[in-house]
Amino acid sequence: MIEIEQLSKKFGKLQALKDINLSLSSGQCISLIGPNGSGKTTLIKSILGMVVPSSGNILFDGKNINKEWAYRNDIGYMPQIGQYPENMRIGQVLDMMRDIRKTPDHLLDNELYEKFELNKMLDKRMRTLSGGTRQKVSACLAFMFDPKVLILDEPTAGLDPLATEILKEKIVYEKQKNKLILITSHVLSDLDELVSQIIYMQDGELVFHKSLEDLKSDTGTDKLSKAIAHIMGHRSIPQIEIIHEQ
Repeated sequence: MIEIEQLSKKFGKLQALKDINLSLSSGQCISLIGPNGSGKTTLIKSILGMVVPSSGNILFDGKNINKEWAYRNDIGYMPQIGQYPENMRIGQVLDMMRDIRKTPDHLLDNELYEKFELNKMLDKRMRTLSGGTRQKVSACLAFMFDPKVLILDEPTAGLDPLATEILKEKIVYEKQKNKLILITSHVLSDLDELVSQIIYMQDGELVFHKSLEDLKSDTGTDKLSKAIAHIMGHRSIPQIEIIHEQ
């Protein structure tokens, strides 16, 4: 699905990515973990075509994405903080994205739209929304166009418990449809029941990419948060914030 070959990126003197090699396959839900400044955001933005790598290649379905854009139609992206025209209403934002994507109504995935009951909030302006409601809009848009790949950046941040469970169930369902899902999150307790593989980055380098089961087995633990804590205790890896479910 997505092949990353010897990917590097420099911002001036800062080496944000250093010769990253990854193979991301369909039917996997992969968690991208690492401390702040590890290169996670740069990697995601490179996949999305928002950052041009200094060297290396990214292949999407076997085709190099360099100077291409059509592949982005197959990606649903949920940013950590959605940026929208603040004076627009929710309904206007949704209509605008439908018009841009030109996807026939019968092909739209409106499950989150319905379960989040966004139909009751269509007249609310974006500037008035709570962080959680803004997240619901972002989630709805990420899944709406039935993409092959979903990239979700801190997807449960700000969501109430019910909305969190709705979104997690949706993620599991989409993985079962053989989609590739890439998640970044500090709420590691949310990831145990979702992810099948873990990518850990530090200082722009890939530390490891392995299955969740192998990670638990290697560390002798039964939860992702415990496995990451174990690794941090045995390697010179800067601590990351691990948020446990209350």
